[in-house]
Amino acid sequence: MRIRIAASGDTLRLIARSDNVDVSALIALNPHISDPDANVGGAQVQLPSSHQIARSFSTRGHASRSYERNDVPEWIPLTPLERMTENEYDVVIIGSGAGGAAVTWRLCERWRDKGKRVAVVEKGGLLLPTQVRNLPTMHHSRLMDYFHYVSEPVSGSATEFSGARQLFALGGKTLFWDTVSSRLDLPLLPEWPVPRHEMDTYYEIAERIMKVTKEYTEGAALSDNLLSRLHHGGFPEATRLPLAIALNPTRLGAIHSDVCFSSISLLAKALHTCPFDLTVRTCAMQVLTDSGKVRGVKVMSSDKRPYLLKAKNVVMSASTFETPRLLLHSGIQNRALGRYLTNQPFMLATGRLDRSEFPERIGTLAVYLRPTKDRPYQVRLTGPGDFWHSGHAEPPLRDELDFNLLLFGKTEPCYDNRIVLHPDITDEFGMPELKVHFSYHEADHAVIHQMAQGAKQIAAACGMRLVEQEDGQMVSLMPPGVLHHDSGTCRMGVDPSTSVTDLYGQVHGISGLYVADKSVLPYIGAGNPTLTTVALAIRSADHLIRTSE
Repeated sequence: MRIRIAASGDTLRLIARSDNVDVSALIALNPHISDPDANVGGAQVQLPSSHQIARSFSTRGHASRSYERNDVPEWIPLTPLERMTENEYDVVIIGSGAGGAAVTWRLCERWRDKGKRVAVVEKGGLLLPTQVRNLPTMHHSRLMDYFHYVSEPVSGSATEFSGARQLFALGGKTLFWDTVSSRLDLPLLPEWPVPRHEMDTYYEIAERIMKVTKEYTEGAALSDNLLSRLHHGGFPEATRLPLAIALNPTRLGAIHSDVCFSSISLLAKALHTCPFDLTVRTCAMQVLTDSGKVRGVKVMSSDKRPYLLKAKNVVMSASTFETPRLLLHSGIQNRALGRYLTNQPFMLATGRLDRSEFPERIGTLAVYLRPTKDRPYQVRLTGPGDFWHSGHAEPPLRDELDFNLLLFGKTEPCYDNRIVLHPDITDEFGMPELKVHFSYHEADHAVIHQMAQGAKQIAAACGMRLVEQEDGQMVSLMPPGVLHHDSGTCRMGVDPSTSVTDLYGQVHGISGLYVADKSVLPYIGAGNPTLTTVALAIRSADHLIRTSE
């Protein structure tokens, strides 16, 4: 027999889950506790010995095996807000996208035996249990239609940032992202504040947990052929696109169902390492601080009831728009807060090739050209058509093949590109809506001109002919915001007059308040920022752990 002193907020059910024992066994050993969901903090709880646990498993036959019946209404454990208000959390994480999930995973991994309490607050609901590309019923057009159905425009963005959309759901927009996981080209970003060797260390961790690989197109005739053409056509730096796609097979009892990465993958890793509390459809309303120290978060349930979650640390991972919105509404004073909104100029072109130039089994195309000093933009080539993430759908048989050229331009952060709180309009929770101010500047337009010319040169090197787009152009500039690479509104840096957080994501002047999402990136170069967001979030979590010990 073992005795355990229950921590504040513990219940028999939580103790059973953490000790991997049947809750019915705990109830039998502790008849003085009538309710398995009652708070037993400070009480002595009798636990079965290791010998008893082993004997109970060894005597169970398959035919006679019985389990306690539990009502499980959701595919991930949720914690009632009423119960969460009884705890003081070591960390409360606002948001469950790439940054929030990475912080959750790292804390659970490092604190698995430390008795720490972690909570995640998500504004949206349980939309999907996996990345949308892992669903066999999906193809590209259905995916895009579904994303626009479940997402919504960013408030106040219609005029100057018209393409921007937000998705409020567990996992955020990682449920729909294209899995492209390139590193920032740091040599082209001389003002990047984090030391290069540290970035390399955390990039390696992020790539490992996200299963980043360049082998997705290994042996595919399309990729091999187009890479050869690019190399001989003056683009020797062309390489296979790094993708967060798990290629390891399902065997030896290990089922790899989350092939394409999303935040759900990291939340699952965390859940099976160290339990954490999770609430969904809960809106964070205000970060509470006192004497330069974070104290907790005021939240509101979907039925508009307010709650207070006490916390020693709060990590903001709500999005480039929602994180500064909440900090501004909380009265956080910082000249750079909400400023330096950054997004890359995004251009599209379609290249066409004769089908007879390729063998019968063509595979898929996923290659890219990273930016250089003379070419300040990244280029991706994918196809055929929308079938580079094909799933069960098969490309139609045609005499000609279409390919996508996607170009992402490097841009410099601008103080005037910003989000502000609307003085007159509030949302359903009483939070001020946003107004978004954004425009490209002279240097950006110079890069856009280079991108249009570069697309033509790259298509020529591949032997493609460009096809006219709907706007009558061969290379089309997409509306600002369509590319979900927005960042910078809570940028990190050394100088509080030009940055919101320090180099570990902690808000200047407020101990225990961190930012760990795309908004913290001071520069985004010319690639997808997701991998960098995850790497920096893990680094911030490590710093939080060091300062909490």
